[in-house]
Amino acid sequence: DVQLVESGGDSVQAGGSLRLSCVASGYAGSSASRRCMGWARQAPGKEREGVAVLYTALGSTYYVDSVKGRFTISQDNAKKVVYLQMTNLKPEDTGMYYCAASPGFCGASDTAIQALGRRTNPFHYWGQGTQVTVS
Repeated sequence: DVQLVESGGDSVQAGGSLRLSCVASGYAGSSASRRCMGWARQAPGKEREGVAVLYTALGSTYYVDSVKGRFTISQDNAKKVVYLQMTNLKPEDTGMYYCAASPGFCGASDTAIQALGRRTNPFHYWGQGTQVTVS
């Protein structure tokens, strides 16, 4: 089975930066090369929100409007790590951040972001989360 392990969450002041990491293991099969990786977040008392999607084969990315220009999702294929670089953090960025992965291609970017928020297909695999607190 695919396993995802996040790290990098912390408490920072508004305007600060953090880099989250997600290490993926257990992928097998030809479809894995077309998988998507993503990040979602959930603040206390709020619904989960899809934040960013990375199409690993193409290297293309997609972001929810609230983080565009501030967050960057990227990958290190050799290390099988996906990063979420977060800059100019705001208090509303506070929440538990989850890494997610699909077994293969995840479809159009807007539906992929929605799937992250709903924790539904095609994102079958999820990490345990890492806490980000911005004050």
